[in-house]
Amino acid sequence: MSYSLSKPLTLAAFMALGLAGCNNSNQATTEATPADGENTTEAAANANGTLKKIKDSGTIVVGHRDSSIPFSYIADDPNQPIGYAHDLEMKVVDAVKEKLNMPDLKIRYNLITSQTRIPLVQNGTVDFECGSTTNNEERQKQVGFSNGFFEIGTRLLTNKNSGIQDFEDLKGKTLVTTAGTTSERYIRQYNDENKMDTNIISAKDHGEGFLMLENGRADAFMMDDVLLAGEKAKAKNPDEWVIVGEPQSFEIYGCMMRKDDPEFKAVVDEALANVFKSGEINAIYDKWFLNPIPPKNVNLNFEMSDNLKALIANPHDGTQPKVATAE
Repeated sequence: MSYSLSKPLTLAAFMALGLAGCNNSNQATTEATPADGENTTEAAANANGTLKKIKDSGTIVVGHRDSSIPFSYIADDPNQPIGYAHDLEMKVVDAVKEKLNMPDLKIRYNLITSQTRIPLVQNGTVDFECGSTTNNEERQKQVGFSNGFFEIGTRLLTNKNSGIQDFEDLKGKTLVTTAGTTSERYIRQYNDENKMDTNIISAKDHGEGFLMLENGRADAFMMDDVLLAGEKAKAKNPDEWVIVGEPQSFEIYGCMMRKDDPEFKAVVDEALANVFKSGEINAIYDKWFLNPIPPKNVNLNFEMSDNLKALIANPHDGTQPKVATAE
């Protein structure tokens, strides 16, 4: 099995790849005429879809993050991403191998960030990614999503002596969040609407965001609660930091792929469904949220929520969580 790791591309490269993708798409339309009774639109999608791209190239390109602990990140080996979402991603890769009857399919890892993940999926650089990407209506106009595999609430990480207990305490303070995330959009709107006079700074990734907090450049860090728990766990002194605030939104993470590719989406959804139905998801969850994890062997002690249990029991690709209710 072959593995390689790629870096994010420059804007110029995005444009070049986008043009190349358009040219390749035009060339690939010269497929045989569908058999009588076959849906022409579906046949065209399959002929130009992700599975065909993978089969023709002999390689599946998997997007990964470098600091979305514990979902998708780099720890000890710079060439090997790890994490809860990465484990699920590998289940999808196995399903693709079976679907295409390609047991020796090569895997290439491509680093993505919050800002580059959508264009890299759109232009074909990355075939799919399972990390910490929120499924929302705006993004659904640009990319496709699998059924969800995690649910979060957006909160604040701050020093236990900061005096910050909730979002209204950010008035006149400095807040950091990660660029290109739903948290960044929300907090800027919240700041304007409530005239908070909060100084909002954007970090390139979650690791940089926490570093700004740890170094005193920010008073609080807004992000998904579980990602804040991951940053807290890797701190020099985790006990100095607390996660506070009423969640401002509840969001669902899904695997992201190109739009209008039902054949590939079906493979991804089935792979996740098999992990859920078999109960294997519980062992994967425990491994990353209830046991010591690399690189510092800290336990997040992040219990599975009732909402996530409901999502696992009844998977869907909607943007809004379906809250678990008592029987």
